[in-house]
Amino acid sequence: MSAVPLSVLDLATVSTGQDSAAALAASIRLARAADEHGYRRFWVAEHHNTVSVASTAPAVLLGAIGAATERIRLGSGGVMLPNHVPYVVAEQFALLDALYPGRIDLGLGRAPGTDPLTAAALRRDTSQQAVDEFPADVVELLGLFGDPRTAPAGGRRLLVTPDQATRPEIWMLGSSLFGAELAGRLGLPYSYANHFGMNGDPVGAAEHYRRHFEPSPALAEPYFMVSVSALTGPDPETVSYLSGPAKVMRHQIFTGARGKVIAPDEVAAYADRVADRGLFDAMAGFQLAGSAEVVSAGIDELAARTGADEVLLAGTTFDVEDRIRTLRELAAVRDPSGAGADSDA
Repeated sequence: MSAVPLSVLDLATVSTGQDSAAALAASIRLARAADEHGYRRFWVAEHHNTVSVASTAPAVLLGAIGAATERIRLGSGGVMLPNHVPYVVAEQFALLDALYPGRIDLGLGRAPGTDPLTAAALRRDTSQQAVDEFPADVVELLGLFGDPRTAPAGGRRLLVTPDQATRPEIWMLGSSLFGAELAGRLGLPYSYANHFGMNGDPVGAAEHYRRHFEPSPALAEPYFMVSVSALTGPDPETVSYLSGPAKVMRHQIFTGARGKVIAPDEVAAYADRVADRGLFDAMAGFQLAGSAEVVSAGIDELAARTGADEVLLAGTTFDVEDRIRTLRELAAVRDPSGAGADSDA
């Protein structure tokens, strides 16, 4: 089971005392570390109108990360398709694939990744009808990349780049059975957002995906990836201390608050100010935390429980060096590339 490949999800979080430029520079350092230590993929998310996340345009950020790395696959985790016209997304990722051939993933999500006001500012319909059009938008995007199951109107396909030598690997993302079923029916690899940790059911999603999977030109067998938040540390006290900022961020998301990622030293004062102390105390900073051996065992248990083909590591720390150390320490006890694991994706 230790052969399961490991990948990395990053939000380019902004810590107190940082600006966007510093946060993005930290993301590039994290990507370099993932590349150096043999991790399979490095994905960045799309969020808008928030003070704590600088990753607003995955395609732009991936262009910079690609120039700073050599081997690792790069992708969106994900592009929130309701915010965009499929043709524009296809052009952006075809361009990325031309820059970094065979290294680009295009992960697609259905959620807007923001509030209704911002969604409207993104010039997209915020009605339920727009959400319902998501499957058709995915099919349209597949067609733009030459999926033979799609019949172009008038027999002529739109060009997303003058000459496509390779194409991005297209993924479906989600945290519900809707995304799992759509990924299965379209024959796409599926990534389940388990790192949210909000009473999700990764086992049920994995089973639902496999049950509905239909082979496609892109994928002959189902391929399931599950995310988890993870942090290593030398002892329980240090791990608890470094997990504090992630605990605060989870609490802020749950309560609709806004704020940058605070320093570990500021966590106790934050906890004293909250009105719902019981809710805060119930928040977990990381799903897997401890020594590299403990976290590695937790990864294997999650992979065994879900039958995952790959595990995506997420997490929020005040200092990116703690995430870099986590990647380095895990790579010392297991092979992040998953050498020897069966893989179709």
